[in-house]
Amino acid sequence: MGKLAVIALGGNALLRDDEAGSIEQQEANTLETIENLVYLLKEDYNLVITHGNGPQVGNILMRNDAGEQLYNIVPMPLDICVADSQGGIGYMIERMIRNVMTKHGIGRDVVTLITMVLVDPDDKAFSNPSKRIGKLYSLNETEKLRIEKDWDFKPSSKKKGYYSRVVPSPEPLGIVNIEMIKHFVSAGAVVIAAGGGGIPVYYDEKGNIRTVNAVIDKDLASAVLASQIGAEEFYILTDVPYIYKDFGLPTQEKLEFLNRADTLHYLEKGTFAEGSMEPKIRASLRFVEAGGKKSVITEAKKLEDRNYGSKITLNYDSDKH
Repeated sequence: MGKLAVIALGGNALLRDDEAGSIEQQEANTLETIENLVYLLKEDYNLVITHGNGPQVGNILMRNDAGEQLYNIVPMPLDICVADSQGGIGYMIERMIRNVMTKHGIGRDVVTLITMVLVDPDDKAFSNPSKRIGKLYSLNETEKLRIEKDWDFKPSSKKKGYYSRVVPSPEPLGIVNIEMIKHFVSAGAVVIAAGGGGIPVYYDEKGNIRTVNAVIDKDLASAVLASQIGAEEFYILTDVPYIYKDFGLPTQEKLEFLNRADTLHYLEKGTFAEGSMEPKIRASLRFVEAGGKKSVITEAKKLEDRNYGSKITLNYDSDKH
């Protein structure tokens, strides 16, 4: 079996900021991204692909709201909406991968798995909901929904006077169907799993799976998955080619090679943007601390060029080989 890598597709791989989000746009973006993975398949890598779902699950939640208001359709809970997005996005990615492999004469199978991810129901995140989801609400709407649905809200960062619904984002602890992922990978299939960070669940005292009203960071869940299947490499594809120190400031500096000590130092100093790059760096660090060889953060189109991308490993020596 060839090298095993986990590829985490960022939101930009599926949907760009200036796009309406039509299926034609998402398919075109996905196809372009997958073309950048062909060299890994040709080098006989075994791949597990994860993906974000932020815009898509947000749209599903808004359809929930519209259906309830216009047609009295009972809205589905957040875990079902995340599962819904996993199925739809996974299908789209799978179809694009199959088409790209046909184009390049690559004979591999592809499988998409709805993935539940274990969390601790007592995680401290449940006492401080912070992840914004869904549409924006007026003050009057939030007061009504706090009472009716026990939702939490925070002021919108995009529109003054409006509020976003917020939910907890607990730490991922394990992948429920990890053995099946291992099975399909060992059979040579490209596996699509842990979409949107997975569906957060826990086991109750009777061993039954229970859901929680939360979402999981996609990159952290991908790092856990990569560690549990014994992946050697972990790639996080985003919209910039490198990690930057003090991004957007006059002191901005490209960080191409990072070892564990440097990474911890920068994280402790708050060098990286908390809502965007920091979770990716924490996920990369978690992967290499658990035994992974290296993690790379870069743009999809730069992936094939081994000189591009920020590389995080336990030490510098392994970075440069």
